[in-house]
Amino acid sequence: MRLKKSANLILGATLALCLSVIGGDASRGATQETESTVPELVSFHDIIYPIWHTAYPQKDYAALRGFAPEVKKLAEKIYAAKLPGILRDKEAKWKQGLEDFKSAVDGYVAAASGTDDEALLNAAEDLHAKYEMMVRIIRPVLKEVDAFHKVLYIVYHKYLPNKDYESIKSVSEEMALKAEAITKASLPKRLESKSELFRQAASELYESAKMLVEIAKSGEEVNIETAVEKVHTRYQSLEKIFD
Repeated sequence: MRLKKSANLILGATLALCLSVIGGDASRGATQETESTVPELVSFHDIIYPIWHTAYPQKDYAALRGFAPEVKKLAEKIYAAKLPGILRDKEAKWKQGLEDFKSAVDGYVAAASGTDDEALLNAAEDLHAKYEMMVRIIRPVLKEVDAFHKVLYIVYHKYLPNKDYESIKSVSEEMALKAEAITKASLPKRLESKSELFRQAASELYESAKMLVEIAKSGEEVNIETAVEKVHTRYQSLEKIFD
């Protein structure tokens, strides 16, 4: 009897551990899906940094040539990378940027295998520029916009298709608060020329988010769907300002 009880305790503990691991994996998957980042692109910074900040300015041609195998290895991981769900709207730009980046990588590797030092410097400069463009494609314009998008992504791609109106209602006020935060944010200097358009789009997004809060309270399903679609459209309009 005591052995049977011990066996049951072990079985229960094992089952709990398995469920914990599965739950943890699911949680990590959901988190990764709403993170505007590509780990393979981040890892490439480990090689582009010494190229651009050390070898290039010092015209250390031997070092620049020596980096070529690692550049190729890390770049191939970027080619195979998949965008997280939250960046699905960036897919077309990402693919185009990837073509330009691959061309720059091939150019760098070719220059590194040759003897033309000037061509190698030009290739390093092009590689850095194309890498920066890849980063810019997926980088959120503002942390406030990214915070709002994380909630909108779940609402639009999870709750709405599943007709989970209660969940939409439960996060609608959070969305409105995050939309309001966007209206108070300031654009970086490089984007100051777009400030007026940004303010208008941010205000319209905030108004649609507040409307969703009120409509969600009513529980009228058709109206909730329409309100969510409007918020999504207004968010897309905001994003297009920076295309």
